[in-house]
Amino acid sequence: MYGSEVEGVHLRFGAVARGGLRWSDRAQDYRTEVLGLVKAQQVKNAVIVPVGAKGGFYPKRLPPANQRDLWFEAGRQAYINFVSSLLSITDNIGIDHVVPPAGVVRHDADDPYFVVAADKGTATFSDTANAISEKHGFWLDDAFASGGSAGYDHKKMGITAKGAWEAVKRHFREMNRDIQTSPFTVVGVGDMSGDVFGNGMLLSEQTKLIAAFDHRVIFIDPEPDVVDAFAERKRMFDLPRSSWQDYDKSKLSKNGVIVSRNQKSITLPAAAAAAIGLAKSTATPAEIMTAILKAPVDLLWFGGIGTYVKAVSETNQDVGDRANDPIRVNAIDLRAKVIGEGANLGVTQRGRIEFGLAGGRNNSDAIDNSGGVNCSDVEVNIKIALASAMRKGSLARPARNKLLAEMTDEVGNLVLSNNYEQTLALSLARKRGLADIAHQGRFMAALEARGLLDRAVETLPSPAALAEREARGEPLTRAELGVLLAYAKIVLFSDIVASDVPDDAHFNTDLTGYFPERMVKKFNEEIHGHRLRREIIARVVANDLVNRGGPSFTNRLMEATGRSAADVVRTFAVIRDGFGLPALYNEINALDNKIDGQVQIDLYQIVSRLIFVTAGWYLKNDAGTAPLSQRIAELQEARKALEPKLVSLLSDFSRERLEEKRHGLFKVGTPDKLAERLALADVAELIPDIALTSRLAGSDIVAAAKAFFAVSEAFRIPRIEEAARSVTPPDYYDQLALSRATDTIGAARRGIAVAALAQHGKAADPVAAWLEAGGERIARVRERLQALTEGGDITVSRLSVASGLMSDLIGA
Repeated sequence: MYGSEVEGVHLRFGAVARGGLRWSDRAQDYRTEVLGLVKAQQVKNAVIVPVGAKGGFYPKRLPPANQRDLWFEAGRQAYINFVSSLLSITDNIGIDHVVPPAGVVRHDADDPYFVVAADKGTATFSDTANAISEKHGFWLDDAFASGGSAGYDHKKMGITAKGAWEAVKRHFREMNRDIQTSPFTVVGVGDMSGDVFGNGMLLSEQTKLIAAFDHRVIFIDPEPDVVDAFAERKRMFDLPRSSWQDYDKSKLSKNGVIVSRNQKSITLPAAAAAAIGLAKSTATPAEIMTAILKAPVDLLWFGGIGTYVKAVSETNQDVGDRANDPIRVNAIDLRAKVIGEGANLGVTQRGRIEFGLAGGRNNSDAIDNSGGVNCSDVEVNIKIALASAMRKGSLARPARNKLLAEMTDEVGNLVLSNNYEQTLALSLARKRGLADIAHQGRFMAALEARGLLDRAVETLPSPAALAEREARGEPLTRAELGVLLAYAKIVLFSDIVASDVPDDAHFNTDLTGYFPERMVKKFNEEIHGHRLRREIIARVVANDLVNRGGPSFTNRLMEATGRSAADVVRTFAVIRDGFGLPALYNEINALDNKIDGQVQIDLYQIVSRLIFVTAGWYLKNDAGTAPLSQRIAELQEARKALEPKLVSLLSDFSRERLEEKRHGLFKVGTPDKLAERLALADVAELIPDIALTSRLAGSDIVAAAKAFFAVSEAFRIPRIEEAARSVTPPDYYDQLALSRATDTIGAARRGIAVAALAQHGKAADPVAAWLEAGGERIARVRERLQALTEGGDITVSRLSVASGLMSDLIGA
């Protein structure tokens, strides 16, 4: 968009897209600025319904900046001009059809979804944008710009900071530190008037803020009193405007200082210099701020605008933020244990990777501060649903506004649950480490083959670099995994929308789960008639599947089974709801800060294995033609019939192993009932196979289970399975061979059990009768299997031989 007073650009990745509009001060390269931001936005939007978008405008006729009010109003008028121009060529929606803009020739399809969000310089413009929307009679009304006077105020909610704080808490929790109950040290960029910095520094009363700086002032408090300092930060946050100069200096610890950045040099007390790790007392402001960034503290918290950390391999010119060139540091020189990137682009992606490889704990800005964009999207979708009720006359605007306000806390909790689960997904992927690297490489290759990924643009390793990383024992960092996680969600979302998955009535629960409960009760019809119903379902399900399965989950299963993404999604739903996994996850979540952080990750991994193994079984053995609700009900019924009896049906060997697992889990703090269920997970994953055995043999499911486990014991299959779980081949094709071997053994076990039940169903022990009838041939196979499982370490080759022996028996 070009004009005499303003020019701008708006970029988006799809027809349903959202992102902020930025007041840019970069006359020559605002387009480059927006391009960089929209790429980050696309990754950040992986948790919400719309894909990424970003806009920027540059006002060309601003009065001098010292005329603050005139300068601000001129910028607002430029914003009005920019947004009005964009809306003037945007399709609208009438009562029941799309209405193209008058006098506009369209070369594209109907395209009515256009929303804007706050960004740098436009945080207070939501009502202005919604007034433009109203003037144009735009169908989104005041859902056009979230966060207005009848929307969710991000700063009042503190939602962006709270979302990033979920990430910070997780980092420390996995180091067995609870930062809500124990003091921790922080340095940061920002001040208490800012949304993300201010809210962030009020999220734990145990925060010891050692130092911070913004564009005006440097603040150092070497030994803060956590109670007094917290109260003073809260007082400043509540002021209409503030800077660090407003901090009550009587609340500073001894040797604390608050100084302007404009001085040529600053002499610090020795204690203040020591607190930030500065080796000298007199230094320039740039040197002091650099020292703050590199201070030896627990947390480095970004809440201000600018890029302050890069990789050694990058130049300041590469970063593209000239204002902060004098103080920018290399990630390898950081001494903070954790980075919380509440603000955008505080660290370059290469810098994040460098910090992670050096042992630091961090994500990316797209992961850490996604809470804000998530909250905005929930608000827009709530308003779209409620607009339907308003058009029907069943909801007046004042009543709607009251309902929006009453749902604030619930909306916040819905958003924060996404932050919690997404950062957990990264922890699980990081814990699997090198075991997943081959699958991650194949996932990247699959994305490239579809033209969806450019590794260089996303700072992901090339195949050669990935092989070198694997050889050095360096798995992908959290920053890299965050990109893969986002791409997994983005691609799966598109695949789900293109399928008939969202049309399955079973996923209505996922649809309603997206909205606050009190809204579901009153406006269920409007929710089910939502214009973006399919997209909301696709986003919720994609988030859930990728969070629980990991970035390469879908691609790995598609490659292994030849099934479609839609088949994987339906199978995941069968397992999730058939095994009642949400309740199980909640039980593990409840152990936050109660058990060792890494042990808790191991508990989640047990559930992850159950999902992956069972999903593989279903995709290979179940055509999936039955209705989804029927498939789930069948699994639930099989569990109900078998789970109370499973332990009694196992062999002595399996029961002993089960008890060892249960006791081991209990010993590290897992509640008894949860330990019992998790210990049983390796057996529970066999339930679908037992149910299939029952159907094929036409027998009672308990009888089928007895035969199934009798075959297992006769051929020492539990020992083979246990050994197979301990084998982790680094080579992708060795992994395939291992999977093929275990699948073949499983199919043989089922086939033998079915044969035994069919041929000797009336015998007291059908399997014993089948074995006896098989004579010496079966006896020899059993002897060879025993030799294979006891004669040294189990290898892929041994398992392949064992699977061949078992397979030969099916026709016996």
